[in-house]
Amino acid sequence: MIRTTLIAAAALVAAASAASAQAPLSQNPPTQTIICLDVNGQTLPVSCKVPASRLDKREDFCTCRTGTQVDIAICPDGVKPPAENRAYEKARKAAVKKGSLLGATYEGRPMCVTGRNTY
Repeated sequence: MIRTTLIAAAALVAAASAASAQAPLSQNPPTQTIICLDVNGQTLPVSCKVPASRLDKREDFCTCRTGTQVDIAICPDGVKPPAENRAYEKARKAAVKKGSLLGATYEGRPMCVTGRNTY
């Protein structure tokens, strides 16, 4: 009985992790990533497990110690993310739907972040 419960709990945790819209590992460079948002829309630190390569820009697994985990697009080449300010934070907070900002825009520009190892 206890063993069955533990196996079911482990399966549930694995399914919840897989349900996140984290970019597939086959996608290199990735087109989306994870950010952590505070209740007011400010970004918080995110912790990601990444490959030990400067050339491999994928992220294996990202988590938030605090705040809400939100999926967001990585800005395409030539596009800069919107400037961090109070108006953008409010718009970002309002735009989050079911833990995602994919496809969201701010002042006609995509809500996105700079990718890892982008200079």
